[in-house]
Amino acid sequence: MPINFKQAKFYTTVNDLKSLPNVNKEIAIVGRSNAGKSSLLNTLTNQNRLAYTSKTPGRTQHINYFNINDDAYLVDLPGYGYAKVPESIRLHWVDLLGNYLRLRKEIVGLVIIMDSRHPLKDLDLYMIDFFSKTGKPLHVVLSKADKLTNQEKSKTLRDVKIQIEEYGFTDLSLQMFSSPKRIGIEELEIKLSSWIE
Repeated sequence: MPINFKQAKFYTTVNDLKSLPNVNKEIAIVGRSNAGKSSLLNTLTNQNRLAYTSKTPGRTQHINYFNINDDAYLVDLPGYGYAKVPESIRLHWVDLLGNYLRLRKEIVGLVIIMDSRHPLKDLDLYMIDFFSKTGKPLHVVLSKADKLTNQEKSKTLRDVKIQIEEYGFTDLSLQMFSSPKRIGIEELEIKLSSWIE
């Protein structure tokens, strides 16, 4: 029985690991700047303004917590890659993200979002490599699926799976997703619910 993500509410925002809240379970959501992270959160929760969407990459500069139920939280992490910010801030994000993903025991799984037209960029692979060492499940969401033909979707799913398997994930899943066309919402709900339950 999938969890009702539509009841998600903003909980807190933090900018360093010392301020992380005391919670039971959290699902971390990460992706390159402009991969469609905020759109995915808004579509999954059926709320237009839960996560701030922007044409300008790099708007999410903190770790944002959204409460789903008594037990579980969605965690929106800063986008990595392109962002018009000073180098000192960019380095702070990379450090914050890496340490959070590696050290945070409450993470029950990681969702990594990639633009289905340009998956597996260097920084995506860096994050996957980083997270693979935790032994926790990884779910890959290939966004903007409405921009691909069915044949391109099948090929992309196959190619991405083969490449990520090389990192030794035993619990790896992936799917296509489109916010405007609402493709893949149910699949995502079922996967995330299984982690929480």
